[in-house]
Amino acid sequence: MTDLARTGGFDIYATFQQFLQDDQISPPLAAILSLAEAIVNSNAGTMFELVQALNDGAEELKRRSPNPISLNAGCELFIAFVTLFPHESDNFAELKKELEQQGRKYAAEAISFRHKIAELALGFIKDDSVILTHSYSRVVLTALLHAHKTKRISVYVTESRPRGLGLKTYQALTAAGIPCSVVLDSAVAYVMDRVDFVLVGSEAVVESGGLINYVGSNQMAIIAKAANKPFYALAESYKFHRLFPLSQYDLPTHNPNILSFATPTARSAGQDGASATAAPEANTQSSANVGNTSSSAERAMTQDQIAKNPGVDYTRPDLISLVFSDVGILTPEGVSQYLVGMFAG
Repeated sequence: MTDLARTGGFDIYATFQQFLQDDQISPPLAAILSLAEAIVNSNAGTMFELVQALNDGAEELKRRSPNPISLNAGCELFIAFVTLFPHESDNFAELKKELEQQGRKYAAEAISFRHKIAELALGFIKDDSVILTHSYSRVVLTALLHAHKTKRISVYVTESRPRGLGLKTYQALTAAGIPCSVVLDSAVAYVMDRVDFVLVGSEAVVESGGLINYVGSNQMAIIAKAANKPFYALAESYKFHRLFPLSQYDLPTHNPNILSFATPTARSAGQDGASATAAPEANTQSSANVGNTSSSAERAMTQDQIAKNPGVDYTRPDLISLVFSDVGILTPEGVSQYLVGMFAG
């Protein structure tokens, strides 16, 4: 076990999970806070040992997380900060305490980044805009609620199977008085002609200027491009990630089990038919009952089938119109330039 992963009863992943209990804390910020907390629990006596311990702690977080992409962006950012931090103190214990305080200060300030992004996006949201969004995103929700204060907007949100996170967005928007309708993931092309633009959040924005987000974002961007509708991504700068995927299969979350074929057997085929149960609470009644059988229960995927599907996907930069961030409104090419400068010191 690494020096920083578990020292004196300190478990960095358990600490990470604890920070995530706060709905305002996203995985990159939880990772930064966990590493900051872990610094004071480290036995490192030199800067070299501390940076090594931080890298070990980051690896522990990635190893134990089912989706390490966004948290890894936070880890990279904080470790780069520690490496480049100017220190003149002769007391290394005091330096570690200062680094821990700086990490906490950054995380506290970073929560306000969503409001900066919402203000930037406001200029692109016209009165009576019809907006399509995907799944659930804190920064997108902040932007929509901010726009609602001064403009009339209507929102379509995808249900975002299998987790149904679009329902969370729907509930928040309708509670604020924003006209909102839930759209089937398979109906994105159907609704695209009725919207003015697409607004999505992000798991990470990568070096190419491409976007990693909840699965379904890529097909939404492809359809938006075909329909000549702007596709805007909202991303806090701590989600800018030094990663350069060329396809879906280059993502860290991809593994041989994703989209693999099961060996069919007579027994398993029977089980698949028997295991189709009513869909989760996120389901909605069909208005047309197309292909309805004698059973009124909607078929749902099994957990094994869900596990063989990706949780996130990659959207190429040529499909993205603009990236709204706390550091400004950027083209995908501008994101690449910013990343180079951010990690060059």
